[in-house]
Amino acid sequence: MTTNTQDIEAIVRQVLSSMNGSVASTAPSASAVKSSDTYDIPATAHCAFLTELKHFEIKEVPMPEVGDDDILVKVEGCGVCGTDAHEFKVDPFKYIPVNLGHEGTGTVVKVGKNVKVDSAGKPIGVGDKIVTCMIFHDDPDITMYDLNKQNVGGADVYGLIPGYEQKLSGWFSDYILIRKGSTYFNVSDMDLDSRILIEPCAVLIHAVERAKTTGILRFNSRVVVQGCGPIGLICVAVLRTMGITNIVTVDGNDQRLEFSHEMGATGHVNFMNHKGIEALTDAVKDALGGKLADFAFQCTGSPAGHSNVYKFIRNGGGLCELGFFINGGDATINPHFDICSKEITTVGSWVYTLRDYGTTFEFLKAAKRDGIPMGKLITHKFALKDINEALETNLAQKGLKIAVMCE
Repeated sequence: MTTNTQDIEAIVRQVLSSMNGSVASTAPSASAVKSSDTYDIPATAHCAFLTELKHFEIKEVPMPEVGDDDILVKVEGCGVCGTDAHEFKVDPFKYIPVNLGHEGTGTVVKVGKNVKVDSAGKPIGVGDKIVTCMIFHDDPDITMYDLNKQNVGGADVYGLIPGYEQKLSGWFSDYILIRKGSTYFNVSDMDLDSRILIEPCAVLIHAVERAKTTGILRFNSRVVVQGCGPIGLICVAVLRTMGITNIVTVDGNDQRLEFSHEMGATGHVNFMNHKGIEALTDAVKDALGGKLADFAFQCTGSPAGHSNVYKFIRNGGGLCELGFFINGGDATINPHFDICSKEITTVGSWVYTLRDYGTTFEFLKAAKRDGIPMGKLITHKFALKDINEALETNLAQKGLKIAVMCE
């Protein structure tokens, strides 16, 4: 019998650890784990199905067969998105029953014989860390090199596929089966918290790319970000890594506004402290050094927020609206005063394209290099069995990003 060098190193670490009377402080590297090319895969898996409003059930299901083009992943963790919270509360998409969770990541434990590389051409195999993007099936319009024809709105997403038959199709599970036609990326060079944040960060990378198409957003732009939930805070971080240094946040929560400065904001305004849109606009203007914003990002799902944001923008400025991931109702604006006479250039942003994921990986590395504490966005972590509590915590707006973790 032969033993390779990586296995010997793992054994030595274990022996040294036992001699010290403690468990080793670091886990074996991914490459050491990969060397055996096998994992102890159980006969059954567990997935959290939303079976009725505000109620998940943990269902035990047979472990599926892994086809030639499939990947079986042991889930490490998954963020709770606002979309998950809306589905949990009111089922706006009529998906119940559904295995939710689309901000997930985990370890590859088995691959089909045809799986060699990820969607960017990077080798992938057992032991690698992975995230999923979209499921395109056989759509000829989508390739890695021409991805602006269609965003995620035209594709399926793991965690948003309804029906009991869709077992292990969401990241709120202890295993997930990535099927043929999916897009996925090897992200073994990133820590767990960063991997959990990839999907929401891609939303903001896409929004900023959309904003750049206006030709208005530049290094010296004065920018307003309205809404300091996870989306708005990530928006601030993306702008800061781009070199934009005059960013004012608007929200009604002092704690979130203060935290926005850790993400890169240079000023903030609590709208609760100002009565009427004129007073609020004056406060935003003061925070920007006496001038209105060149550009604004509207990151709330509030119709009143959308109505107000135009007032913060100078003549000839720009707006990116990305807050309405569900139907939040109609917003009232005056087209003459808010758009025409000011010649505001407006773009909408809806999730992301596949290419935005590659940019997102670079953003997260840049944020880490620049000292932006992205990991602080994850304020609560719950076990899969406590997923109902995790969603209730999200709905109560306690903390920022909530995550569901698997052992």
